[in-house]
Amino acid sequence: MCRDLAPEIERLLKASNSYIKKKAALCAVHIVRKIPELGELFTPSAHSLLSDKNHGVLHGAVVLITELCERNPGNLDEFRKAVPELVQIMKGLVTSGYSPEHNVAGISDPFLQVRVLRLLRILGRNNDEASDAMNDLLAQVATNTDSSKTAGSAVLYETVLTIMDIKSESGLRVLAVNILGRFLLNNDRNIRYISMTSLQKIVQTDHTAVQRHRGTIVDCLKDQDASVKRRALELSLALVSAANIRSMMKELLRFLSTCPPELRSHATSGIFNAAERYAPSQRWHIDTILHVLITAGGDVRDETVPNLIQLISVASELHCYTVHKLYRALISDISQQSLVQVACWCIGEYGDLLLKGDCDEIEPMQVTEDDVLDVLETILQSHMSSPTSRGFALTAIMKLSTRITNNIDRIRSVVSIYGSCIDVELQQRAVEYNALFKKYDHMRAAVLERMPIMDKNSPGHANGDPSGEITKDLIQTTPIQGLLIQEPGELFCYSVGFNSVTCLCVFSAPNVTVYEKGGVNLKLQCDNQTETAITVTFTASNSTQSDITSFTLQAAVPKSVQLQMKAPSGDVIPAQGRGTVTQTILLNNPNKASLKMRVRLSYTSQGTLCQDMVQIDSFPSPAWN
Repeated sequence: MCRDLAPEIERLLKASNSYIKKKAALCAVHIVRKIPELGELFTPSAHSLLSDKNHGVLHGAVVLITELCERNPGNLDEFRKAVPELVQIMKGLVTSGYSPEHNVAGISDPFLQVRVLRLLRILGRNNDEASDAMNDLLAQVATNTDSSKTAGSAVLYETVLTIMDIKSESGLRVLAVNILGRFLLNNDRNIRYISMTSLQKIVQTDHTAVQRHRGTIVDCLKDQDASVKRRALELSLALVSAANIRSMMKELLRFLSTCPPELRSHATSGIFNAAERYAPSQRWHIDTILHVLITAGGDVRDETVPNLIQLISVASELHCYTVHKLYRALISDISQQSLVQVACWCIGEYGDLLLKGDCDEIEPMQVTEDDVLDVLETILQSHMSSPTSRGFALTAIMKLSTRITNNIDRIRSVVSIYGSCIDVELQQRAVEYNALFKKYDHMRAAVLERMPIMDKNSPGHANGDPSGEITKDLIQTTPIQGLLIQEPGELFCYSVGFNSVTCLCVFSAPNVTVYEKGGVNLKLQCDNQTETAITVTFTASNSTQSDITSFTLQAAVPKSVQLQMKAPSGDVIPAQGRGTVTQTILLNNPNKASLKMRVRLSYTSQGTLCQDMVQIDSFPSPAWN
């Protein structure tokens, strides 16, 4: 029907009756939407409609031209010739006097103004000449439009979007950001929400201009509306820089203490990423993360524990300060499991520094061996403790056996009791620790000595492992970490890591690039766990000049393979390779079928949503052939 009627509709576009021309233009819009190739039939008539004085005809013409340009970019050059006419139409609307027929809350035909601004945005995008022709007009609209009414706000909002999307002058872009800043003060929450959504897109390219409104944005964190609060959080995190890290972090930590439960995970992740990128000192970094663990330890991502442990291990001059601070936090609250795990690790490693009680950077506190063991045993027995936390606590008690002098029998007794624990993981550790006390007591001091400084990028580091534990296939890289013991029928390599004594199984796991596009690089690494189980780790990096946000991965495998995706390490990939995001996937292939995987990437780059698909037909060794 569209094909049959199109010539007749094109004839009616030239009718003398304005009402018929308006209806014909709208009908042409629907035909173009159904059959885009018919658009060339209406192109000459659409241009001529712009000379009509009737607002209805102009509205239909602008909508038709917009549709023609969006459906066929080849029409852009043709209609860019109409930019001066569109500018004149817009100037006439802005400067015209009161017209009862078209006036809405003091604005002359805001519907037509919005349509014209949208068309100008399309025509000026990536074109210097068209952008120059509309710069003065946009400045005039932005300056003279009254924003006290909704109609005026709508026109201003479209003006801002047009300014930011074309090749506009820098002063005009600052004016656009200032308009959005005024929107933040509006009593209408919808307008505040829209303003922050726009600023979120702008902040990557005009960071300094958005920074001027930082105080207003931070105030929006106190808004009662959950959607506004979420947008304010995202924008506040985007505004954090090396220059304002201390002041912004105070505001974010204050927000975290009253943060709604549904925002805590996002807030803690953003705070951790900002602290890692801009921390002015190691002590400040550690204090900030500990504050988050104390405030919202149950809502942090799983990879926080190994990341913080790595941070503490490299800050050797702060070991005494950190272990004292963590011990004080632990005796106050053992319900925050992430805090419990980090505290147990530190007490196990640096318990001797805690018992000395001599720390210049913190208020003195006398701690006895019994005090420390009482806290660790309380964690082992508490119903609030997760199995992982109990593992950390048992390992801490075992490591203290080489750091204290008077309670060795008590430690031996605790280890012996948990040798019959119903939790198989805890039981295994207790049995292995008990063997160290009996068969290999002469080696216990060497096996349980302090861990060497951990390199975050080393293969054995558990960054991105949501379980918070070193896997059973721990890669042994440093002789001091373990001791090889051989007896008839036995081959063990004991290595007391984050929270366990683990059996050694060495594999080589190379990295393979599976995706590289638009500055985003995705690498894959495979590690065999058993004959049928494999861990696949994807690592995403970003070489562009701005952060990649809202990064997610989805994976699909053949039906014969079971797939379990762990929580990602984050959803923001820092710019210029300053950080990565990891995603761990556990696969079980009981039939040892040929392994294939399809991965879908989704992310936002400079305000544009990008989606892509990757087909992986072969995996790097080690994996199933």
